[in-house]
Amino acid sequence: MRVIIFANGEIHHPQRVLEIIQDGDVLIAADGGARHCLGLGLLPKLVIGDLDSLTEGELRDLEEAGAEIQRHPPDKDETDLELALIKAEELKPDEIIIFGALGARWDMTLANVLLMAHPDFASIPICIVDGPQEISLLRSGQAKEIQGQPGDTISLIPLMRDARGITTLGLEYPLENATLRFGVTRGVSNVMHSQHARVQLEEGLLVIVSYHLNKRGDKRGS
Repeated sequence: MRVIIFANGEIHHPQRVLEIIQDGDVLIAADGGARHCLGLGLLPKLVIGDLDSLTEGELRDLEEAGAEIQRHPPDKDETDLELALIKAEELKPDEIIIFGALGARWDMTLANVLLMAHPDFASIPICIVDGPQEISLLRSGQAKEIQGQPGDTISLIPLMRDARGITTLGLEYPLENATLRFGVTRGVSNVMHSQHARVQLEEGLLVIVSYHLNKRGDKRGS
């Protein structure tokens, strides 16, 4: 079972969202993310947050349509997306996919990306998707299989500290038990040379950013 979370950031390729969502996915909207759901003809199972981005009329319509509404006070320690992730984790899904996590506010964008490193969510793969771009996180001892096309860009960015014991397959610039230093850009803009790549990490935290040429959401990707 997968949980799909709609945050209140920007969604640049709505058709890509509809391609990813499957029957059986549980949809959760973090506050104004509910508007993204409604704009795509989707009904979230849960709308959660301080709800300052939705009108009372919108909330009433969502509730009447069958969505559960959980209102939190504005003076809270967590962002609306973190609250949504906490509820998603309680469902013990196999995967969490987040749409609308990136946007014009850099503070919120950075905070949303860094939420993937929250220790409470360590047992569940989390992926942020925005059209052809995907952001995921590897932890110590994990590996990730990446499906794509030759020419897709794969960037490996260490988080918080150096990432050690990195081994890759299927990339133009291979790494073998390598170390990527925190704050250094060596791992940016690698390239897939087949439809399959693999990244393995022994120690640290490693952000993986994938840019898929065939998922742009424009004519080339259709």
